[in-house]
Amino acid sequence: MTTPLDCEFSIDGDGPPLFLIHGIGAQRDTWRFLLPSLAERYTVVSYDLRGHGSSPMPDGPFGLDELVADLERVRERTGFERAHFAGHSLGGMIGPAYAHAFPERVASLGLLSTAAFRTEDDSAKVNGVVAKMRAEGIPNVLETLTDRWYTDAFLAAHPDIVRARLDQVISCDPDVFLNVFDIYANCEMAPWLHEVDAPCLVLTGENDGGCNPRLNTQIDAALPNSELVILPELKHSILLESGELVAEHMLQFLSTHAI
Repeated sequence: MTTPLDCEFSIDGDGPPLFLIHGIGAQRDTWRFLLPSLAERYTVVSYDLRGHGSSPMPDGPFGLDELVADLERVRERTGFERAHFAGHSLGGMIGPAYAHAFPERVASLGLLSTAAFRTEDDSAKVNGVVAKMRAEGIPNVLETLTDRWYTDAFLAAHPDIVRARLDQVISCDPDVFLNVFDIYANCEMAPWLHEVDAPCLVLTGENDGGCNPRLNTQIDAALPNSELVILPELKHSILLESGELVAEHMLQFLSTHAI
């Protein structure tokens, strides 16, 4: 039996409940550019994954099942019986896994900048990044990844946001960070994704290398009830670079799938 941790969460806004699930080495504040728009129409629940932000540290290695159990524990503590869910990157894997385990709880699902149907080459590339971090140190490798996350224009215009994100990752416990990176690198939703029948928004950036349109087109095709949105020019960090645009697409999708 998986024992969940009581992760720290925030509640903003008013309306039907919407749970937001962040990615690797992030915190709930990664949704800050979307929150004003989303909270106007929804009760937004954002939380820190175990070992991230203000949430408790795990007592050892963990997997996707534990992250799903943590999300269910957050839902229980809020008292919402059924809600919308959306996750970015690793969060875009936790959300579908949660919907697969607790279909009755999920009114709709957002899969933002996530991956499935990876080829051997895709898997080798992402596992190569994890291996390099273990060998050379997380901070040393992180500095080389920013051009995978942001467009050149954003890197030039917002060095403060980029630096803050790097510092946030570096402040994360390295064992936890590498643990969640391993989950992200090795989770494969393909065997069961077709069993997730909640309405799904599949959204990614046109130039996201690891969670690219090729993979997201396959995600969209596998899901029984989904729509695909590709954001022109954007890379992986869509929440920080273009949060208002992502919120706009989410609101449009959510408006057609009321609880």
